[in-house]
Amino acid sequence: MLDDRRTPAPHLSAMEFVRELRGHKRFVAAVTAVAMAAGVIYSLTLPVLYTATTRIMTPQQAPSSAAMVMSQLASSGAGALAAAAGAGLGLHNPNDVYIGLLQSAPVADGLVEKFGLATLYKAKYPSVARAKLAENTQITSEKSGFIAIAVTDRDPKRAAAMANMYTDQLRALSKSLAVTEASQRRLFYEDQLKHAKDDLVAAQYAFQQIQQKKGLVQLDAQARAVIGNLSTLRAARAGKQVELDALRSYATERNPQVELAEKQLQSLTNEEARLEKAGGEAGPADLGLEQVADAGMDYLTAEHELQYRQVMFDLLLKQYDAAKLDEAKTSTVVQVVETAAPPDRKSSPHRASIVFMFTVLGLLAACSYLFVCQAAARHLATPMGSVVPATVSAKGVYA
Repeated sequence: MLDDRRTPAPHLSAMEFVRELRGHKRFVAAVTAVAMAAGVIYSLTLPVLYTATTRIMTPQQAPSSAAMVMSQLASSGAGALAAAAGAGLGLHNPNDVYIGLLQSAPVADGLVEKFGLATLYKAKYPSVARAKLAENTQITSEKSGFIAIAVTDRDPKRAAAMANMYTDQLRALSKSLAVTEASQRRLFYEDQLKHAKDDLVAAQYAFQQIQQKKGLVQLDAQARAVIGNLSTLRAARAGKQVELDALRSYATERNPQVELAEKQLQSLTNEEARLEKAGGEAGPADLGLEQVADAGMDYLTAEHELQYRQVMFDLLLKQYDAAKLDEAKTSTVVQVVETAAPPDRKSSPHRASIVFMFTVLGLLAACSYLFVCQAAARHLATPMGSVVPATVSAKGVYA
């Protein structure tokens, strides 16, 4: 009975494949030469590009004048509690912020307009020109702390000029943002200061009226200390509320500064409640203030109001002066560590690497073609139920 199963062809050995390559070395050489020529032609069609790099150093983060004033007032007014409430914010790496500014649309639009990149890149829309510029620009934060700005262009002089232009655009943008924030704070405190001044004048007038009509009431030093602490703490809490409102005028509720100010305000409120309870138990009640004449109580109330309005006015005045100082500051100092110069060597294309890659691919393609043809020839030469001799060649396939 005949066996209908086909006997599988034996695998092609390495020696047989090497002999096959020797038999078709002209074919291999021809394919490799064609691939090499294609690589040369392709590499010559690629434009020559130059990369210019500038390095800048961003300023170290420091608290604003307004934050320093609040810290000083809190330390002088509420002791250890205010010192804890005025703890500094956790600062992040400033390079991330400046890299974001360098990659923003205002900076890109400035370069597009300055160098006519819309025409150079043949972009119909500004967004396309910005995208092309982003492709040709690499902005990285180095381990040394510097920011490297590398711009690639066909013209080495233009590449250097564009890299240096990034620094000018960054300075202009950071200046406008800083002035805008400081101006908002100044306007806010200026409005609050007007109201505080009117309240202070009204409190002074009311206190003078009480002095003239009902005279001076002498209070125990301990009671005065409790009342003074309450007044200072109340003023600090009101100042913190004003600071929180100022932050909310230009920041969101999820801003870290806003969240910290809310926690500090809650801490001051809790401390005020504690002092009021302590004062009620060990201060005014023990001193018999409930039996003090109405004149004394009126005097005490007016004095407390005057102290509160005075502290509030002083706090707002210092914050207003600090906001004016921040507004008057010049743009953020961005120091150029290394100015971009026109490169004397191209950055791409690497023609030797391209030609080598094409040559290797051509050689591999020729070898792969011979291997496939040899395997196909052995498969076709295998009869039903027979074994293929090891010396079968695939020359017939090429004939």
